[in-house]
Amino acid sequence: MKQIGQQEFDTAIAQGIVVVDFFATRCGPCKMIAPYLEEMSEKLTGQVSFYKVDVDEEQTIARLQNIQAMPTMKIFNNGKEAKTIVGADLKALWAAIQEQLTA
Repeated sequence: MKQIGQQEFDTAIAQGIVVVDFFATRCGPCKMIAPYLEEMSEKLTGQVSFYKVDVDEEQTIARLQNIQAMPTMKIFNNGKEAKTIVGADLKALWAAIQEQLTA
């Protein structure tokens, strides 16, 4: 999973199915789910792209994406927001990704 900033964000979400993990280094649940997100990204290589955005470092993206809590995962499909999962709900994230893959 690659960490991205403002310059890369729009390009990163523009094509295909993309999961963006909005996190903070001070966030316990963010740290807890990080290895599972890494594993998911490896399992879905070639089907789904995964990126991370540190909301403390990238406050402009966080504000524009209306991030209120961490972790928040957003799924984009060809640049359009498809789903937002707030909190460390990996089951909901997996279901939302599967929904996009079969759409």
